[in-house]
Amino acid sequence: MNSVDPHTVRNGHALRPAACPCCSASVGRSIYRVASVPVHSCVLLNTADEARAFPRRDLELAFCEACGFIFNKIFDEKVMVYSTNFEESQHFSGTFNSFAKELAHEIAQKCEISGKRVLEIGCGKGEFLRELCVAGNALGLGIDPGYRVDKGRNEDDSRVEFIVDFFGPDYRHLEADAVLCRHTLEHISSVATFVRLIREMVGERTEDWVFFETPDAKRVLAESAFWDIYYEHCSYFSPGAHARLFRQEGFDVTDLELVYDNQYIVQYARPSVGQTGPRLPLERDLEEMHRLAQTFPVRVRACQHLWQERIRSAHAAGRRIVLWGGGSKAVSFLTTLQLGDEVSAAVDINPYKQGKFTPGTGHPVIAPADLVQDPPDLVIVMNPIYRNEVMQALEALDLRPEVVSV
Repeated sequence: MNSVDPHTVRNGHALRPAACPCCSASVGRSIYRVASVPVHSCVLLNTADEARAFPRRDLELAFCEACGFIFNKIFDEKVMVYSTNFEESQHFSGTFNSFAKELAHEIAQKCEISGKRVLEIGCGKGEFLRELCVAGNALGLGIDPGYRVDKGRNEDDSRVEFIVDFFGPDYRHLEADAVLCRHTLEHISSVATFVRLIREMVGERTEDWVFFETPDAKRVLAESAFWDIYYEHCSYFSPGAHARLFRQEGFDVTDLELVYDNQYIVQYARPSVGQTGPRLPLERDLEEMHRLAQTFPVRVRACQHLWQERIRSAHAAGRRIVLWGGGSKAVSFLTTLQLGDEVSAAVDINPYKQGKFTPGTGHPVIAPADLVQDPPDLVIVMNPIYRNEVMQALEALDLRPEVVSV
């Protein structure tokens, strides 16, 4: 476990310059570093040994003072191999499904997609695209290297087609009335190039809508949420940095808001003839991002220390500890804090994750029902928005451990 030591930063050891992938400004200051983290956290691994031997790399986040963008300056794109052997879906959660349904209806109405064609870049397993096309009576095309057909999850639907591939220049010929990209931009290292490609694809169709949903990095900094920093996420946006990138690349950002307990940025945009200026309240966040980035190294080290001490004290007292959530947050939490036997398992309601093991640490991912045989004393919920859902699941199993959220 280590973040950037503020003394190291001041002495210049973390000041290796790099060009900002958003605005191309020279960036020297690093604000966070963690060594030897798994290069993927949603890959399905069948044994603990396989999981512990999974490839690792160091991670170092740099902050661009010019535009507020944060990125992994030592990101190794060559190790990023996405395939159908990944499981990132949150759609087994009632809380998330309610959010997704409401968002799908909002997009369908705002973008007026009835009878039109929708393209989703980074569609995952296709659940949201199907929901959207049903809600809006639209035709859909999804692109994702991790898409796969699972019995009972993604039934045949003549309105929706899928391409199992990465989005790139080979697909700039595609035409759609609305382009969606949810929880994908943070996985892209060359973000300006990526957004520019979408602008080229849209071309002169100025009535097209472009919708993006991306994690909010300002919240990560403010809450010292190191569990939301992991290798696949090489790019981190505040709302302002997000909008600045799109305006720079020829879009007019019409709506910008925070949703899902302020965890996600939601942005609507349309092609513009020339570059547009900021006019939305959330765009004016650069000064706040400077303050948060300045204090983040000290605050995140303190947060890591508190969690490490809390977990090791509970373990020393003989308490059985489990994490609720076996995805990226859990993998980051376990590997950053260098936790092993202190945590017994990660619980996940996604059946495709159950029976697998967390990359890096090899903790088993189990179903909620598995807790009955060996009840936990302490449950750490990896996303506080699911706390009520977790409490209900534990009560249904007649289990009453201490429950805390990150």
